[in-house]
Amino acid sequence: MDILLIAGLWLDGSAWDEVVPELTALGHRPVSVALPGQGDGNGSATLDDQLAAVLDAVDAAPGRPLVVGHSAAATLAWTAADARPEKVAKVVLIGGFPASDGRPYADFFAIEDGVMPFPGWGPFEGPDSADLDEAARRRFAAAAVPVPEAVARGTVRLGDERRFDVPVQLVCPEFSPAQAKEWIAGGESPELARAAELDYVDLDSGHWPMTTRPRELARVLAEAAQAAEA
Repeated sequence: MDILLIAGLWLDGSAWDEVVPELTALGHRPVSVALPGQGDGNGSATLDDQLAAVLDAVDAAPGRPLVVGHSAAATLAWTAADARPEKVAKVVLIGGFPASDGRPYADFFAIEDGVMPFPGWGPFEGPDSADLDEAARRRFAAAAVPVPEAVARGTVRLGDERRFDVPVQLVCPEFSPAQAKEWIAGGESPELARAAELDYVDLDSGHWPMTTRPRELARVLAEAAQAAEA
């Protein structure tokens, strides 16, 4: 199955470099989606530009792909299901919850000179970064790509109710499935609360399992693909 991999904030396509060969060895066709404004020097990229790149990848897949969104990019993966409900076989969300219609995409941190730079490790102390050693933290911070303001503050647009019929899997890295269920039941993710088919997978890692647990993450994604093909 084609598996489209969408990285979260501050990451370019190389974020999946250790996951791609594992998925290939497991018999799948992984594609790391290049997001405008995250690694190509396009500081004027918009959220619509990023969605267009994801939809181009969905449309280019010969069959119905598995669409994977990490962290904030959970919203991009979910928006792809909204735009192509008949084309997306399943959505996998890694450590993130999709924003609702009309909400900003990722207005989480300060904008400086038209971009949202990586804010440092302070906001991510604790379970998010517990499995990253100091060398890994330095590498991440040095490679972090500032996110264009028009991406971070772009408005999410959803409009096709058929998105709720697309199967969803929530991979729970720095939080547990029990916590995720509690948050959703409490109204923190109105979109996932309406999903007709939602399952949970526990993954013992921090917020960036593609870095710290690439083999385990690849196995989770391969199993999700197999379930979608069944």
